[in-house]
Amino acid sequence: MRLLPDECIPRKLKESLKEHDCRTVPEEGLAGKKNGELLALAHASGFQVFLTIDRGIEYQQNLQAGNVSVVLIRAKSNRLADLLPCVPAILKVIVELKPGEFARVG
Repeated sequence: MRLLPDECIPRKLKESLKEHDCRTVPEEGLAGKKNGELLALAHASGFQVFLTIDRGIEYQQNLQAGNVSVVLIRAKSNRLADLLPCVPAILKVIVELKPGEFARVG
């Protein structure tokens, strides 16, 4: 599965998601893009899941209209130490998501 962590998520989180094809927003050259454009570009690039900590995304975007599933990681902060406990839940939920679905973990 192709995963795209948002630029506000530490790059080292992808080391915990090794069983998937995980590339960060900066690695894809998409840093600075707004969420709507970012989701469209993610879909065009073949990503299936967008990982973010942006709590407003579900209210700011029409997620059902897209083909990229979105996982909102709810953690104390965006520090790696706060995000790592969410990895098992992320790994579980991404295999259950259908295109365009939204899920919260953490």
